[in-house]
Amino acid sequence: MTATAPTTMRAVAFTAHGPAEVLRPVDLPVPEPGPGEVRVRVRAAGVMPFDIGLREGVIRPPGAVFPVVPGNEFAGTVDALGSGVTGFGPGDPVLGFSLLGSYAEYVVVPEENLVAKPDVMGWAEAGGFSGNAQGAHLALGAMRVGPGDTVLINAAAGGLGTLAVQLARAWGATTVIGTASEPNHDHLRALGAIPVTYGDGLEERVRAIAPEGVDAALDGAGAEALRASAAVAKYPDRVITMVATEEARRLGLPELAGARTASRLAEMTELYAKGALRLHIRAEYALERAADAQRDVERGHGRGKVVLAVGR
Repeated sequence: MTATAPTTMRAVAFTAHGPAEVLRPVDLPVPEPGPGEVRVRVRAAGVMPFDIGLREGVIRPPGAVFPVVPGNEFAGTVDALGSGVTGFGPGDPVLGFSLLGSYAEYVVVPEENLVAKPDVMGWAEAGGFSGNAQGAHLALGAMRVGPGDTVLINAAAGGLGTLAVQLARAWGATTVIGTASEPNHDHLRALGAIPVTYGDGLEERVRAIAPEGVDAALDGAGAEALRASAAVAKYPDRVITMVATEEARRLGLPELAGARTASRLAEMTELYAKGALRLHIRAEYALERAADAQRDVERGHGRGKVVLAVGR
């Protein structure tokens, strides 16, 4: 079933790899859902480091051809259904994930890439939830975080770190230590973490809180933080990085592997609906300002999530 929709849509795309300036507003045909697919009228889309790597050409997914529309997480309302779709209907509020295409008024994804949006979740939060929520779930699952653990989260004030802190507490961690700049320490305390400043001397500051070391550590800051995390961790196989893959190999640490799934996302949205998770939105940009939004993410060290307001 296909709803009445415009034949063209607003989107932001790039036709060459490069700095944020290559992102340009464009008009593109509205995509049609095929069998098993759902078209979503996008209300908000998250801005991820993945999108920046895509724009720069560091990440080159198979089959991506110019013009490339970035965006791999979104929220909106179901607009049209391909044949065989049974789990959603027109008008349903949803959030979901895709490899590309979310910086646009419409996106088409497989039905299994969507979950229902909780009523208590605003559109901005829903648009910026999927990527970091699933990343935190995947990483903490690989770290085997559970009751009684002492956990170190680097870059704890960012979009992924904020959710990882809360998820560690929800899964029973007794102590969560989070690294962040001084202005974000109160934010971490409010999430239930003990804040420490990142940078030189991190190992000593963590050991002042956890003299025997930490049970598990997540790095979202880079090689220096990963080295400090490995030094204070009791179990090297429970140290995971999201960013410093080469350094992890050098240190003999495990590499994170796994896929985004609707079941993983549904578990996280259920925790959000119960009040166990919240997501701070630090900035919301109009779709046409996607370049500014990516620059905001590139600066780093910000609190919470950057999202694009696509439709109302």
